[in-house]
Amino acid sequence: MNRFRSSIEYVQLYFKDWTAFEKAWGLTFALIAVAATYHTEGNLLALVAAFSGMGTVVLAAKGRISTYYLGIINSVLYAYIALQSQFFGEVMLNALFFLPMQFVGLYTWTRNSRDDKIETVEAERLTNRRRAIWLSVGATAMVGYGFFLQSIGGNLPFVDSVSTVMSIIAMILMVRRVMEQWIAWIAVNIVTIYMWASVYAAAPESPAMIVMWTAYLVNSVYGFYNWWVMSQSTVGETND
Repeated sequence: MNRFRSSIEYVQLYFKDWTAFEKAWGLTFALIAVAATYHTEGNLLALVAAFSGMGTVVLAAKGRISTYYLGIINSVLYAYIALQSQFFGEVMLNALFFLPMQFVGLYTWTRNSRDDKIETVEAERLTNRRRAIWLSVGATAMVGYGFFLQSIGGNLPFVDSVSTVMSIIAMILMVRRVMEQWIAWIAVNIVTIYMWASVYAAAPESPAMIVMWTAYLVNSVYGFYNWWVMSQSTVGETND
């Protein structure tokens, strides 16, 4: 009984600082995940992938360390779904990069959490010099990886490349706890929505994926705003 009471108290504390908008947004995400499977004939994998993915980005926008637990589930399932549509860049991104990075992020965020009981991470910002470096490296990698995906017969190789490279950059910045991750996530979401829309007729999972990534896009805009506020105290600091 005491353990049950402690769990209830933790849940109440966990959501105590959530605004009415954030609670409504989280509930909306859950409903969207369920509705997104309507056109996939109740595909359970698509449902769990959408639900875990939406939960991941909502918690990331709040700076909650628990985002990585759902991220582990989402990385595995999304890689499998992307494989069915021959988006090889997305498969390799999630299976070989996102999945192990969930554990890295969990470790890093835990070591840099605020002194509270709800495990909220400390947010920072990049310097202008670091922003320029990331932009240059990203642009070069997009072109090179696009040619590689083209050589192995990938679907929409350069679009897939932009999504993949920007996702890698966004994930690294996320693990490093910097606000600029959300600029990269916004770009990723726009490109990925286009990518899944292009195979709408051929891929039965595409409706769920389009809904999921559209919700990601809206959440990324809010995440940018929330992390901008969270990182105000670190303006002028260097995050190398």
